[in-house]
Amino acid sequence: MRLDKYILGNYTPGAPYWKQLLWYFLGSPLVESSWLPISSLKVGILRIFGASIGEGVRIKPGVRVKFPWRLTVGNYVWIGEDTWIDNLADVTIESHACISQGVYLCTGNHDWSHPHFELKIAPIDIQESSWIAAKSVIGPGVTVGKGAVLTLGGVAAKSLSPMTIYAGNPAQPIKERKLH
Repeated sequence: MRLDKYILGNYTPGAPYWKQLLWYFLGSPLVESSWLPISSLKVGILRIFGASIGEGVRIKPGVRVKFPWRLTVGNYVWIGEDTWIDNLADVTIESHACISQGVYLCTGNHDWSHPHFELKIAPIDIQESSWIAAKSVIGPGVTVGKGAVLTLGGVAAKSLSPMTIYAGNPAQPIKERKLH
């Protein structure tokens, strides 16, 4: 591959340069900060920068969001410490989903077979009542079905079926999720 000939494919940041800079130097540090532990303030800042966020959302310290204008979060979502939402493409987290500590949501990758290492992006959709456990990774184009669970350190490169518990790298179904 030739990195000097790298191409972005069809990717664009989705916001004017001034907005990107304002987010990078002001908004992002405030949302990520442990000095600002109040979720409602972090939610407010994300909304100012274009995120669509429902009510009752909890955002812990250390949460990083690449582009808030590409983030949709439902009601009563929990986002744990040191989560990184690397959203070059849209990320949707539906109501009552739990994103635990250190989760990485990655919407971009590179085509290793392309001579110019082309950037490829695809959205992530985490459906209602799903749980992504600590230190897990969700890759580009993945849909986490309603009520699915990805256990500690799991890696999902393909979509996860509803009401199923997954574990491992790559994530494999281990059993059906039953709610009492």
